[in-house]
Amino acid sequence: MFIETEATPNPATLMFRPGRAVTDGASADFTTPEAAEASPLAAALFALGDVTGVYFGADFISVTKAEGAADWAALKPQVLGVLVDHFSSGAPLFVQEKAAVVVDDDPADKEITTQIQMLLETRIRPQVAADGGDIVYRGFREGTVFLEMQGACAGCPSSTYTLKMGIESLLKYYVPEVTDVRAVEA
Repeated sequence: MFIETEATPNPATLMFRPGRAVTDGASADFTTPEAAEASPLAAALFALGDVTGVYFGADFISVTKAEGAADWAALKPQVLGVLVDHFSSGAPLFVQEKAAVVVDDDPADKEITTQIQMLLETRIRPQVAADGGDIVYRGFREGTVFLEMQGACAGCPSSTYTLKMGIESLLKYYVPEVTDVRAVEA
């Protein structure tokens, strides 16, 4: 099995592309070993010891290493070994569903939230996925959009800039009711 690797804007994160579907199009973000227990693959990656984040996209896996951990030259072969073992074994990707943080939307804002979600799906998420991450809608309340940064985006040095200057500017331009965009953690 050949697995491509790509750098991401986050120097602590590498993207691994196994040349096949990873998920059914959904995504999953694991930021602790306890959360990773929902996935045998994520748990195996955390078991390497230097891993602090695992993100599954439709056709890639992003792995984030701990600050001060060995450099990628040492860790990358270990990650590749875990990935090859998992995909070769045919083991399931998940053993249970994980809950997500969601801010309750006001039903009166249905038209606004639909516009926000459409912009996220068509203009923002594809760009972010190309860099090994994801941004997931978690709610809209009183002018504020709540988003969860996942994969390479979580902890990326430029994530605040991306959130405020990129996403917030775009949403404010197309949806005047948006006054702020904030990141939430799962």
